[in-house]
Amino acid sequence: MKQGLIDSTYKFQPRQIVCLEHETTCLYAEVIEFVELRQVCWLRPLMLTVTPVNNELVLTASPESVLLYNLRQGPDLLLPVRLLRLALDTEVIPLLVGLEDPLYESVNNVESHHQLSYFISKVWRTYPKEFESQRELNS
Repeated sequence: MKQGLIDSTYKFQPRQIVCLEHETTCLYAEVIEFVELRQVCWLRPLMLTVTPVNNELVLTASPESVLLYNLRQGPDLLLPVRLLRLALDTEVIPLLVGLEDPLYESVNNVESHHQLSYFISKVWRTYPKEFESQRELNS
């Protein structure tokens, strides 16, 4: 599933869970702060999910059907608002429970952050204008 750009008129609130979706991967993160002037969100990553290619229904994926990467001990991110959407409770809660399940085999921390870096670089290459506009505001 490939995401398009989202209307940036919505003002995200701290503690909301948002999703950055690209192809079969979703980054779920908690909003720390919404910077309206720059149209970016300061985010604290929670998890990255990778859905098998043959499963097109990313929103209905269960923890058992996705590869789940725990990102809760990683660095914060600043991302353009137009790439984000609010995450639904019904999609996030089962995934958070999956992270806490003792039967869940977690991917090691180094691999999780490698996957996050790879994902962000793919998003950056797909939407370079979104990131360039943020650089112009910082100048």
